[in-house]
Amino acid sequence: MEGKWYKHPNSKLLFLGGIFLAAYFIPFSNTKVGSAIQEAFLMLSEYAQEHVLLCLVPAFFIAGAIMVFLNQQSVIKYLGPKANKLVAYSVASVSGAILAVCSCTVLPIFKGIYKKGAGIGPAVSFLYSGPAINILAIVLTAKVLGIELGAARAIGAVVFAFVIGFLMHLIFRKEDEKRLTDEKMFQSFEDDGRPLWKNAVYLFSMVGILVFINWAPSKGSLPVWDFIFNAKYVITGAFGVLLIVSLLLWFKKDELKGWVVASRDFALQILPLLFGGVMIAGFLLGRPGYPALIPEAWVSNFVGDNSLLSNFIASISGALMYFATLTEVPIMQGLLGAGMAKGPALALLLAGPSLSLPSMLVIGGELGIKKTLVYVCLVVVMSTFAGMGFGFLF
Repeated sequence: MEGKWYKHPNSKLLFLGGIFLAAYFIPFSNTKVGSAIQEAFLMLSEYAQEHVLLCLVPAFFIAGAIMVFLNQQSVIKYLGPKANKLVAYSVASVSGAILAVCSCTVLPIFKGIYKKGAGIGPAVSFLYSGPAINILAIVLTAKVLGIELGAARAIGAVVFAFVIGFLMHLIFRKEDEKRLTDEKMFQSFEDDGRPLWKNAVYLFSMVGILVFINWAPSKGSLPVWDFIFNAKYVITGAFGVLLIVSLLLWFKKDELKGWVVASRDFALQILPLLFGGVMIAGFLLGRPGYPALIPEAWVSNFVGDNSLLSNFIASISGALMYFATLTEVPIMQGLLGAGMAKGPALALLLAGPSLSLPSMLVIGGELGIKKTLVYVCLVVVMSTFAGMGFGFLF
């Protein structure tokens, strides 16, 4: 099956061959290489400390709940390949914007709704919108980097979420419809007889925990936002109490066991690829402000004008780099100060938060190499031309 390419014996052989070639040719005694290796582990450590427990773990449980308790026919009806396009892509985009998570945290939830029967178009629309249409990040972009860049990012992200998802639907429509006719692709769960509103409360409580435990300060830009930040643990605790009460009152022991098992399976599928991708990204690009194998100065030196090449380099760089939520704003502030043009800046902002090398590996494990490459190419190409257009106007 295409989505499980990494389990094929030839893929494993290529992986082992890659390790051998790396061990044979990489000059580990070189100071710069040694520093890059250290940066890879430091980035993994930082990722584990800041994102796994508070971001990924709640996301895994949400994905498990979607897989076990969400009615599959409803998912197919509203998000499937034959669903009303306006409704499907609106729901996918708005849902992503509400979560406001990074490119890695959105992956388990994307995987859950895709496995449950969502069409590739709405699923990819959700995948892009979660990290890209982050309300606070867009507001901070406007305040720190300028109203034009903030507005262009907001408009571009919304348009991209719709267009990229719809193009993926058009390109892979026949494969997607065939996927839904294959009964082996989906697990079937018996109707538990629980009212829809109870399942909604249960899911809503977990989404509330994910959103508010990761609420970031606006650094004085938005007083209401900072008030919520100061009260985030109280709000998160309230959602936690709601979750516990719903679990005790409405769910059976066997149902909870199935939920935990599904969440565990998502973690086992995603974490190895994610951790490997984080280390590779750390080795090549390092953390913001810390040099690795590819210096940040290279990026700023190649994106000093509004040419096609500059915008393309910015898009590719953004697609490979990992941005934790909101970190792209100070990074872009530094790059603009170093001479980056505004067109490439927008290109990086549109490609960067929604993609990263770690997320590409996980998406490839679910969608397969072909669909993943098409998705990445759509993001990079559209970001490139959007950057050129913005640079021409401003």
